[in-house]
Amino acid sequence: MSFTIARATFEQKHILEHLLELYSHDFSEFIEIDVDEEGRYGYPQLGMYWTEPDRHPFLIRSGEKWAGFVLVRKIAGDHPDAGSSYSIAEFFIIRKYRRSGIGKAVAHEIFRMFPGRWEVFQLTTNLPAQAFWRKTIGEYTGGRYREKEENGKQFQLFHSP
Repeated sequence: MSFTIARATFEQKHILEHLLELYSHDFSEFIEIDVDEEGRYGYPQLGMYWTEPDRHPFLIRSGEKWAGFVLVRKIAGDHPDAGSSYSIAEFFIIRKYRRSGIGKAVAHEIFRMFPGRWEVFQLTTNLPAQAFWRKTIGEYTGGRYREKEENGKQFQLFHSP
């Protein structure tokens, strides 16, 4: 299945806000979140993706239809000598497009767009996400990645050329 991925403009922020509601609804299966008085989950950090240089918002299309989004950020290392890594802050494919290959292809494209060290993590309770990321990263790296578990999260660590 074909897809396009493009950096979201500030004028498209409302599209990301809507897609984040679907994402948060799906994610509520794994974490304790509730809608607010307006019936929305919200995502307070979203505005930072247009004001902070180390945050990168992307929208995904399948043909002419919205298919999901990716929020990428650059994070500082655990100690001064560790350097920084890229991280998938949020990754969402609309259910209709799951298991079509779009998610894996989008992830691989994002990894190519940001060469360097990567940390991708999932909640330890989110077993479907762990399976997806292990397979996706394993195929991208030829199995050259390592894992760690800490603070209720499962991490995959690797380098993108």
